[in-house]
Amino acid sequence: MNKEEITLYLREAENHLINELLPFWTTRMEDKKDGGFITHFDMHGKDTGENEKSLVAQTRCIYTIASAHRAGYGEGKYATLAKHGVDFLIDKMWDSKHGGFFWMMDRKGKVKIDKKIIYGHSFAVYALSEYSLATGDSRGLEYACKVFDLLQKYCVDTMYGGYWEMFHRNWKLCGPGSQGGDRKTLDVHMHLMEAFTTLFELTGQEVHHRKLLEIIDILIYRIIHPVYKTGIPQFFKDWTIAPQIKFDIIWGWDRFSGEGQKANVTDNTCYGHNAEFAWLLRHALEILNIDADIYRDLFEKIFDHTVNNGIDTELGGVFVEGPHSGGVCDREKEFWQQAEVLIGLLDAVLMFENEKYWEAYKNVHRFVFDKMINKGIGEWFPLLSRRGEPIWTHMGHSWKINYHTVRSMIQSIKRMNKILGR
Repeated sequence: MNKEEITLYLREAENHLINELLPFWTTRMEDKKDGGFITHFDMHGKDTGENEKSLVAQTRCIYTIASAHRAGYGEGKYATLAKHGVDFLIDKMWDSKHGGFFWMMDRKGKVKIDKKIIYGHSFAVYALSEYSLATGDSRGLEYACKVFDLLQKYCVDTMYGGYWEMFHRNWKLCGPGSQGGDRKTLDVHMHLMEAFTTLFELTGQEVHHRKLLEIIDILIYRIIHPVYKTGIPQFFKDWTIAPQIKFDIIWGWDRFSGEGQKANVTDNTCYGHNAEFAWLLRHALEILNIDADIYRDLFEKIFDHTVNNGIDTELGGVFVEGPHSGGVCDREKEFWQQAEVLIGLLDAVLMFENEKYWEAYKNVHRFVFDKMINKGIGEWFPLLSRRGEPIWTHMGHSWKINYHTVRSMIQSIKRMNKILGR
């Protein structure tokens, strides 16, 4: 590693964030007619007109713009844009009868799907907490705490621990199987850790401190593989491993087979999730004022598994997933895995000062900047072949939004500046 090389990558990330990524969203996402954010764009950045506003997309947009403002970008304009999103979220998406946020609205703010999905509520806590930290607007604090309290009231499994994830509007648990009422997932619990971290950073309250510690323990001792320290996707209520299935209410354009079940349903781990978990855990420990070296062996195992199995050393970028013991079973390249692995690898550089993590970072960085970014448009393609040819080409969707890409650049820039500071 040398200063000139790091500076080159840093400047490339800064230019992309300031002159491409943030302008892509801030010039087209505000719905001035109906409120909230427009989130569906084709490969040319044109509004596709799809008549939906999802809880995930609206909250992620709020988080993205608030976090950019808190990081010092936008000269104050982003605070106003974030408020525009919060107004729609609270005024249109909040269920005044039963509490919580509806899962899906149309563009005008009428309910399309009234279920209470905890994945979406984790992002509500995350976004509203970030918004109050960034702007001082007390509504973020108020509604983040309201959602947190609803999660504790309705969603905690008091017998086996963790959180139930799929509910009807009145907070009655959904049925089993594809309805999701008998499952617990890595995805939801990891994002609850992310949300509780930012909520505790905002409030400093003991209950938020305690629940953050609790979910960290659940992730480390229930959800992470006991041998390989890789993430296990789905569980039954007693934390026995469940075959990975597609839910009726999905939160991503997942790539299951037509039967709704993966070929290898109990032995697969996602490299993007593993790296994301590692850096989110490290950040949580920092907010909790806990020395991350307590978990040094865990971090090293996660980062090494990602580098040894998830990085495509031949063609660049990060594979989707493979068996816990090592290897690859899905060789395509999704945008969000690249984004999260970039942050994780820079954390690995900061923690271990090992050249192999910097080399892996450069690999993924080059793949993103040479293949994944839609040149002249500014956002990232959602899915590429192993060689880097676009498979999906939309720039925005209810599940493919700015949260991963913008956050990746903001967090990577922070970390590269820290590395240069050494």
